[in-house]
Amino acid sequence: MTQDGELDALVRQRIRGLRVARGWSLDELAARSHLSPSTLSRIETGHRRIALDQLAPLARALGTTLDQLVESDSDADVVIRPHCDDARGITTWLLTREHAAQGMTVAKLRITRAVPADLRVHPGRDWFTVLSGTVVLRLGERTILVGAGEAAEFSTMVPHAFGARGGPAEVLCILDHDGERTHLGAELPDLARGRRAATGRAW
Repeated sequence: MTQDGELDALVRQRIRGLRVARGWSLDELAARSHLSPSTLSRIETGHRRIALDQLAPLARALGTTLDQLVESDSDADVVIRPHCDDARGITTWLLTREHAAQGMTVAKLRITRAVPADLRVHPGRDWFTVLSGTVVLRLGERTILVGAGEAAEFSTMVPHAFGARGGPAEVLCILDHDGERTHLGAELPDLARGRRAATGRAW
């Protein structure tokens, strides 16, 4: 089966699965999507090619989006692979899916570098909690140690940088759009296609 054929079969399966999950007959879905029951039956059984102008009303009727209805079933939306940036001393796992609520990005970072001498500023606020190890946070003139199980939250308009102390440290952080652009790079990763790479300036 070709890739297009596999996706076509997957979309048919999703349409039928969503209909059955809602307890709807073909007639009920037909009334909601303004398509005939016979058309729907042929679509679900593969006897009729699905047209784009049929997918949109079907997605609306089934309470989903067109993107979700036709998205690939590859493991890219399941497996979150790390991006290792040896030059920065940071490995990043992007945990947020595409179109995350409220414009936030959640990421796990493994930090192996010492705290950089170069402090940076950008609009917004940062929040992180330390999962393991100890993080050295330089915040203006202050140097703050944040240990496992502790969290830090601060304005990123204060010059700041952080690194690990006494071995690698792992943190879970929440970034707004400004923080995302600064910490993960101006060219944001394409989560929809599973390219979970984060590049750009150091934290």
